[in-house]
Amino acid sequence: MVSLVSTTPYQDQAPGTSGLRKRVSVFQQRHYVETFIQSIFDVLDGFAGETLVVGGDGRYFNREVIQIVVKMAAANGFGRVLIGRGGLLSTPAASQIIRKTKAFGGIILSASHNPGGPEGDFGIKYNAGNGGPAPEKLTDAIFARSKIINQFRTIAADDIDLDHLAVSQIGGMRVEIIDSVADYQKLMQSLFDFDRIGALFRSGFAMKFDAMSAVTGPYGKVILEDVLGAKAGTVLNGVPLADFGGHHPDPNLVHAKFIYDLAMRADGPDFCAASDGDGDRNLIIGRKQFVTPSDSLALLAANAHLAPGYAKGLAGVARSMPTSAAVDRVAHKLGIPLYETPTGWKFFGNLMDAGLVTLCGEESAGTGSNHVREKDGLWAILLWLNILAVRQQSVAEIVREHWAVYGRNFYARHDYEEVNADGAAALIKALRDDLPNLKGKKLGALHIQDADDFAYHDPVDGSNSERQGLRILFEDGSRLVYRLSGTGTSGATLRVYLERFAQDVSQHGLETQSALADLIQLSRDLARIEYFTQRQAPSVIT
Repeated sequence: MVSLVSTTPYQDQAPGTSGLRKRVSVFQQRHYVETFIQSIFDVLDGFAGETLVVGGDGRYFNREVIQIVVKMAAANGFGRVLIGRGGLLSTPAASQIIRKTKAFGGIILSASHNPGGPEGDFGIKYNAGNGGPAPEKLTDAIFARSKIINQFRTIAADDIDLDHLAVSQIGGMRVEIIDSVADYQKLMQSLFDFDRIGALFRSGFAMKFDAMSAVTGPYGKVILEDVLGAKAGTVLNGVPLADFGGHHPDPNLVHAKFIYDLAMRADGPDFCAASDGDGDRNLIIGRKQFVTPSDSLALLAANAHLAPGYAKGLAGVARSMPTSAAVDRVAHKLGIPLYETPTGWKFFGNLMDAGLVTLCGEESAGTGSNHVREKDGLWAILLWLNILAVRQQSVAEIVREHWAVYGRNFYARHDYEEVNADGAAALIKALRDDLPNLKGKKLGALHIQDADDFAYHDPVDGSNSERQGLRILFEDGSRLVYRLSGTGTSGATLRVYLERFAQDVSQHGLETQSALADLIQLSRDLARIEYFTQRQAPSVIT
């Protein structure tokens, strides 16, 4: 029987670009989850009898929230719910299932790369019928509804067994526990030459993939070891854990230092990779060759035609504004359009839905294509493996050849994590106010050509997005970008992006921080970072 339960609106339930993300303890408040889920359902139209996909990255509180969502979906009139076995679905796999089954949408339970466990973070986001993140007008409507909602619908029923493939009923709704890996594996086989990748492994090619005790462990084990024939033990930390083994599931050079150190050894594996909490990010490292996410996007665009799924070429490529311009040069040489968007995968989704781009990526280790409407960590790793299998070269050789042809974009991101939110906001305001005074200014050997606050006009839906990041553009093509990130749950994260292009890479050597040394110092002085944040150095450098 459907029940209407009284609830109290929570004024802080503002979903950002990645949905609602808070500490676990916040979600555990009485009716907090129910209030947000009902707010989602209340602003959706036409889902009676339709299919909803539900799953998450396996972090702490994942199973409990799934049970809440399923009962509320039945009470609100959905006709079918598809749930990944064990409550697990990587974010790209959830996108694929939504698209394949023509589901009305999906609820993904994840805080992405944030820590898990009882003291960690949790998140809920809604993906639309195209498989991509909800558009801003929908997240705004959800937030508005959450401020006034006073009741939610649920149904009295036993909890669903999440661990066995089965079909059951809750009220008039069909509930299916599905294999969370099988459909994704088939999709990857349709895009990549598994025979050639398998032959690469049989030749003695050695790889390590760190799943970081997160959701991609089962996917990596089946695809890399069972299907492609990589040696047993190729997948490290392959069992998803509610607290990610006590680690931070972010595939960067701080939190994935072990895999980096392994790759830097002279006797290390030929190829190392990692993915994050919900499986949408990637880290790529060859033996003694780290590949920045921006360079990886450019290299994948230049070599995508080597994989069967992209053999006919690319319609276009897109990158987020803070991502380096390395892929721009590839697009120019290929004669295809390049789109520069704000940070957020929904902007790429619009372009892909319109058939304008095939590949896209962000500097924060997110890369993807039009096979789904989310970034996809394991997809990027498999495309790299396909390229390595065809070219029969090392990662280092491929990267150096790319730089020789296209030049090199020396690029880094400096993150100042969990700084005082008021101080970070004051920094951005002060710098924004000073932008008109910076144009034409000469600072040492650097001459500022322009300075602006990036704005984007979406060519598909006509929407405008303003104040997407402060850009300082120099005459030699160098640039600085400042943004506040919305992915944290405490304080604020200030991200500073630094870039310098060199056609002849020998003029700056091969060490990125050295090549960017003057820009690094300028970035701190120009924005008065230490004054506003009380930090002398960034928390993470990537």
